[in-house]
Amino acid sequence: MSVPVIDIAPFLRGRDEDKRRAAREIEAACTESGFFCITGHGVPAELIARTRQAAVDFFALPLAEKRAILRPESRVGRGYYPFADRSLAYTLGEETPPDLQEAFAMGPPDIPDDDYYRGEVASYFFEENRYPVRPEGFRETVDDYFRAVLGLCDRLMGAMALALGLEEDFFADKLDRPACGLRLIRYPAQTDAPAQRQLRAGAHTDYGTLTVLRGDDVPGTLQVKLPRGGWTDVRPPADAFVCNLGDAMARWTGGRWASTLHRVANPPEGASRRDRISLVFFHQPNYDALLNGIFEDAGDAVTLAEHFIEKIHLAAGAGRSVKPAAGE
Repeated sequence: MSVPVIDIAPFLRGRDEDKRRAAREIEAACTESGFFCITGHGVPAELIARTRQAAVDFFALPLAEKRAILRPESRVGRGYYPFADRSLAYTLGEETPPDLQEAFAMGPPDIPDDDYYRGEVASYFFEENRYPVRPEGFRETVDDYFRAVLGLCDRLMGAMALALGLEEDFFADKLDRPACGLRLIRYPAQTDAPAQRQLRAGAHTDYGTLTVLRGDDVPGTLQVKLPRGGWTDVRPPADAFVCNLGDAMARWTGGRWASTLHRVANPPEGASRRDRISLVFFHQPNYDALLNGIFEDAGDAVTLAEHFIEKIHLAAGAGRSVKPAAGE
């Protein structure tokens, strides 16, 4: 098995026949493994390159300067996450050494003045972003990238609705105040051997509806555990995004679609020592969206907020669970 590549340009042009064809390809990928690559996505190559360079320049800053925007104690995805600050395998109950990465995280740059975006639970998704003073133009670049990929995800969710046999706008009222996030990640070149069972990113599933990733194709890359193929390197075309489903979509579809294990491996022995930079966009529905089954009542429905907050604390390795009341 391999991760399929889907050209979505015909879908974006809007002809019904092209939309149905793309929906069939997406449905097959989501049913089989929950992973696919997309080309023809329309996000400018110049913007992608500029965002990657902004990440490189930020991570090259002195540690004290990066720590000036240190992430909150609450683990809200804002600001700087220092090297080895979390362990993603904890989200699945596996105790491993911390992941070999550092990151910058942000949420939506455009937050309306509305009560929905205030309060304790809302703060996990709409807390004010923490931007660095340097590099110059960093804020403008990451904000532009966030908006561009969010627009792409809006279209992809329409394609996924069609793939499920639903109307294209089925998800629209559940995604009109989305709790999305962007993470720029640096996996440093490895000069020392990792600890036992320590990876660049431990095996995990994502939390939301859809992840859209652009990462360097270097040794020590993204791997997916395909249903009939074991751990497989994901080697997308140069102009592609890698897409994968998260737990929220798997739950929404009653398990019809998969949220598949993936990880970022260490470079093999003897490989060139190179950093890996990833731009990872996490698409999520409104934080009060109920994640019960689309096709039937799945029972024990939880909100996106309940699901997400528990996951981020587990990823911190704290073993804690935080569950706000439904509807908060």
